[in-house]
Amino acid sequence: MQKQTELITNKDGSIFHLNLLPEDISHKIIIVGDPGRVEMLGSLMQEIRVKKANREFHTITGTFENTEITVISSGIGTDNIDILLNELDALVNIDLKTGICKEEPVSLTFIRIGTSGGLQAAIPEGTCVLTETAIGFDGLLHFYEGYDWILDTGLADALAEFIEWPDLLSYPYAVNGNKELIEMFAGENFTKGITISTPGFYAPQGRRLRLETFDNEINNKLTEFSYRGRTISNYEMESSAIYGLSALLGHKALTICLVIGNRVTGKFVQDYKPLMSDLALKVFKLL
Repeated sequence: MQKQTELITNKDGSIFHLNLLPEDISHKIIIVGDPGRVEMLGSLMQEIRVKKANREFHTITGTFENTEITVISSGIGTDNIDILLNELDALVNIDLKTGICKEEPVSLTFIRIGTSGGLQAAIPEGTCVLTETAIGFDGLLHFYEGYDWILDTGLADALAEFIEWPDLLSYPYAVNGNKELIEMFAGENFTKGITISTPGFYAPQGRRLRLETFDNEINNKLTEFSYRGRTISNYEMESSAIYGLSALLGHKALTICLVIGNRVTGKFVQDYKPLMSDLALKVFKLL
């Protein structure tokens, strides 16, 4: 049996941060950042059987056209994804009472839909980017053992060399999305690309308010970078951890993000909620 401090549960037996029981979730899970977006996606469902919230983690499980789907908010950042993915995995693969892993692991499907910043002028605001590969500037995966086999080290090394990556920062890591899910969504009008996941919104994404960044040309370098004919499409803050942890735990993961601002042209979509609703509906219909 695990120590109580390793796998923490609440008085009702639910997992600590998410406040969920195993029966509360579907095996098909949509991850959104904004808790308010959970309600928006819930409005698309025909029936909702679970509705729970704790901190930034808001959850609904319901039915869309006879398919049961869970929608859960992560908040912002890979640190929250670390909590979210591990606790969702524990709900289906660990006996919460004993802490013993189940003999036959369950594979979950994770689809992240969210917002992002475009890094190519040819990817205008309003475009939906399907992340074929996520590159993490966050360092989260380095805390886990045995991740070498899931990485695209050639891509990460090429990028680190191109932008002269500082030794003081965690080394970038690149993880591919699930091939089955990429093929499933291939028929939609999505732009495929490489996504950078950063550990912050300001300096880590090249923004300057009162503090300077470590490299004032970082965005230009990311825009110019090319690897085997592929370029970097957009910035966001969660996909590297979702892809990395999912691969290690045996789950399927894919991110599709709406570009609401283009960092090259400076153009921004003020009212992007209708576009997010359209994206969510496409994802629902394909799950």
